[in-house]
Amino acid sequence: MANSHLGVATDGRNIYIMTGQYGPQCRGPTANTFVLDTDTRKWESLPPLPAPRYAPATQLWKGRLHVIGGSKENRHNPGIDHWSIAVANGKALEKQWRREVPIPRGGPHRACVVVDDRLYVIGGQEGDFMAKPGSPIFKCSRRFEVVYGDVYMLDETMKWKGLPSMPKPDSHIECSWVVVNNSIVIVGGTTEKHPVTKRMILVGEVFQFNLNTLTWSVIGKMPYRAKTTLAGFWDGWLYFTSGQRDRGPDNPQPRKVVGDMWRTKLRLLH
Repeated sequence: MANSHLGVATDGRNIYIMTGQYGPQCRGPTANTFVLDTDTRKWESLPPLPAPRYAPATQLWKGRLHVIGGSKENRHNPGIDHWSIAVANGKALEKQWRREVPIPRGGPHRACVVVDDRLYVIGGQEGDFMAKPGSPIFKCSRRFEVVYGDVYMLDETMKWKGLPSMPKPDSHIECSWVVVNNSIVIVGGTTEKHPVTKRMILVGEVFQFNLNTLTWSVIGKMPYRAKTTLAGFWDGWLYFTSGQRDRGPDNPQPRKVVGDMWRTKLRLLH
């Protein structure tokens, strides 16, 4: 099974793990897919994807597991492919993945959310670090990347529709979202690189996308900037934990991987 850059979705009991990077540094991806039954604590294999991908958008929708975009086998080129397979109770009901309508803009590290029978893909980037040619340990080498705030939606017509973009470009938000009162709330992420140093810049805002008005708002600030956070909502409180935080209040570059947990009362804008 892949170690990072996974596509992840859950039905509440079963956790589906799609493709991703096998090993450290900038090693290659795998097309293998698995499911964990959290009641029995047993792993099972699912049919492999048609091609390996890094960090594809993944979600359960209409009885099918959807895997969208991600980075291609070289870790840099964005994929626009969209595949699905019928699943139920942690089992695949088909032997092969079905090709679906490609997403207009490809890439990894996006939020993928289902609300009211509609599927939303939010944010992401084109490009990522690549393995340095000839490196025996697949040492990561920086490449040009474009972070964006694009939002796309699929409904029963199975045609992608562009929606208003986020207040700023945002990536590394795969599990950084919650759904509350017909709004999608996103915590942290990464944005466009520094124009001079080209260093990664982390995001410290909390964003709300109101699905009634299709408008974005900044509704709060995190205690520090962080990417790849895990977000949750319970009993009126917004939580986030884990991820990689900034170097300090005056330096938005990433530094330490953290396991802290924070919470705040969530007050949405109408």
